Amino acid sequence: MYVLVLILKAMNEIALMALLSQGALFILAGSKREGNFVYFILKTLTMPVMKFARLITPRVILDQHIGWVALFLLLLAEALLIIAKISLHLEAAGAA
Repeated sequence: MYVLVLILKAMNEIALMALLSQGALFILAGSKREGNFVYFILKTLTMPVMKFARLITPRVILDQHIGWVALFLLLLAEALLIIAKISLHLEAAGAA
């Protein structure tokens, strides 16, 4: 179980870093970002998280705000995975 949590945490961190990098490139590249190859790769990496965020949010939320929802979801998942990792580690050490 501990290994599964570590794998999920690593995948979440990759998605989180890709989303943050995409946001930074969004600011730095401006309107030319769609032609940028690195932005295309980052957009491809974050597409599943963005689609999931769009799926769970009501239609009232604008598409331009879905990135913030995805960021919140990834940060929430990271916090939950950290708690699970600590819990499993303490359980294996016999402290819990």
